[in-house]
Amino acid sequence: MQQQSIMTLEKNIRFEGYVLIRMSEQRTGSTGNKYLDLTLADCTGEINGKLWDGNVDPPSVGSVMKVRGTTLEYNGRLQLRIEKMRPLASTDTVDMNLLTPSAPENPESMLQEITETAQAITSAPLRAIVEAMLEKYQDKILYFPAAQRIHHAERSGLLHHTLGMLRLAKAVVPLYPQLNTDLLFAGVILHDLCKIEEMDSDELGVVKDYTAPGLLLGHISLCVARIGEVAKDLGITGEPVLLLQHMILSHHGEEMYGSPRKPMFPEAEVLHWLDIFDARMNEIDSALAKVPPGVFSEKIWSLERRLYQPHYDQLDTE
Repeated sequence: MQQQSIMTLEKNIRFEGYVLIRMSEQRTGSTGNKYLDLTLADCTGEINGKLWDGNVDPPSVGSVMKVRGTTLEYNGRLQLRIEKMRPLASTDTVDMNLLTPSAPENPESMLQEITETAQAITSAPLRAIVEAMLEKYQDKILYFPAAQRIHHAERSGLLHHTLGMLRLAKAVVPLYPQLNTDLLFAGVILHDLCKIEEMDSDELGVVKDYTAPGLLLGHISLCVARIGEVAKDLGITGEPVLLLQHMILSHHGEEMYGSPRKPMFPEAEVLHWLDIFDARMNEIDSALAKVPPGVFSEKIWSLERRLYQPHYDQLDTE
């Protein structure tokens, strides 16, 4: 069955097709009636959906549903008013690649590029720690997202984000020869790796929820602990371990953003800004992909502002 992609939907359009459930909650309206509040997705984007029937149980996050409804505009945002909805049937033929937001590059190729960078680290202790950590998470790293919602919330998003930062780092180090390349590359590869323990993701890259360790400790604390464990198993002590752990602790930059420490040496500072750069560019690209030239996006809450899609084609006119 061919269906219109979410990214091409406009106001007052009838839609019938299969969608991936990325958020699903039963809420109570101002009148006291219950309804379903859903985030529906395909590989092109997401749309909010409402089903005004309190007798329908919310579908599980990560499930595929067939929906029928009409688009409308509410508070400046496109929404799908759902009339009917049912789970995927055994007789349905659905190409999951059309429903799953995925990183733009092949995950095996991304992992190979990251692995080759790790293998090229000349510091023996740093290389050993990074390779051991990659091996520890090799079963899930190919499909894991980098986040539940905000940036790189896609299948293989963790690889996409890590490789984006690694390529940025390789562009930066020639400009600042005082940087220790091995330390910076090691920090980039490891900085978000323990999100694999922090979140509960299926193989489509859909995060159902955070794990108990993720909620109680978070990926930063988990990664500091795992580096210590791996280093102990390898018999590595001293500065290599201490510096890597500090880079993980400080890569969010500020306590208000989850960092127990601010960056205290150059490579830690650069890691922090590479993380922000790559994450924000992904958020901006995702937001602007939804609007035509000359139009402002909805407010991006993580950035605390709306974004403008320029008429880039007009820059080439005389």
